[in-house]
Amino acid sequence: MTEPALRAVGLTKRYGRHLALSDCTLDIPAGRVVGLVGPNGAGKTTLLQLAAGMLTPTAGTIEVLGGRPASGTAQLAKVGFVAQDTPVYAGLSIADHLRFGASANPRWDQPTAEERIAQLGLDLRQKAGRLSGGQRAQLALTMAVAKRPELLILDEPVASLDPVARREFLKGLMSFTAEHGASVILSSHLMSDLERVCDYLIVLVASRVRVAGDVDDLLDGHFRLTGPRRDLDDLPDGMEIIEESHVERQSTLIVRADVPLDGTSFTVEQLTLEDLVLSYMSQAMSSRPVLEPTR
Repeated sequence: MTEPALRAVGLTKRYGRHLALSDCTLDIPAGRVVGLVGPNGAGKTTLLQLAAGMLTPTAGTIEVLGGRPASGTAQLAKVGFVAQDTPVYAGLSIADHLRFGASANPRWDQPTAEERIAQLGLDLRQKAGRLSGGQRAQLALTMAVAKRPELLILDEPVASLDPVARREFLKGLMSFTAEHGASVILSSHLMSDLERVCDYLIVLVASRVRVAGDVDDLLDGHFRLTGPRRDLDDLPDGMEIIEESHVERQSTLIVRADVPLDGTSFTVEQLTLEDLVLSYMSQAMSSRPVLEPTR
């Protein structure tokens, strides 16, 4: 049986009295491109840094590819990480970066690194500090994928890029996953990017996982219902309200349902991925009790 890309049970991280991540339980299958979404301060970076071994849990457990994060050379070699600021060394040339990568990573793939740099039209002699934001992001991605990782973790790497640079970065990412079958966890606020590349979704709000699962399954199981205002207590069993709004004569509901909706008096619409994410964010900020996360 294939080990999951990431498994967390009751994972919690505190900084003093501040709760950065709370009772996170996840089981992410291998070979997926995972979108991690949520507002600023939700705990996304904390979760990714725990997965990369840059932080240790306050409580609970986390395994990455069957092992404890950063527990040894072999485990470190399995994971590539690109932080939000796509860090590179300004005073080093691109060639220096590739030499450093080769010396630090036992599975380093120099031909892949050189091929990516050539495809990007970059000069190996050029100093990283003189690259554009998009070029620095591509260099950071090159360093990560040339490790030949089994899991690639990306913490909002395209947040500051213009649309063309963002598109090129995502093209490079998808080329890597298609060729090597690696797992990817991509944190981003940009729903259009996630819709293009992700097949698995995690929504994290206020340090807690609100929903997680296969994108197609989530979209197939969530709906917008619009109809005459009514008592919501008589909704069918198997239907849970994620978000609701009401005007004088009309109710609009976002629901998760595992029952047929044909017999209801509501007009039923499918949700977009953005609709679904925003609904769970709104739910987390309201007084409605939080639903158990979808596994």
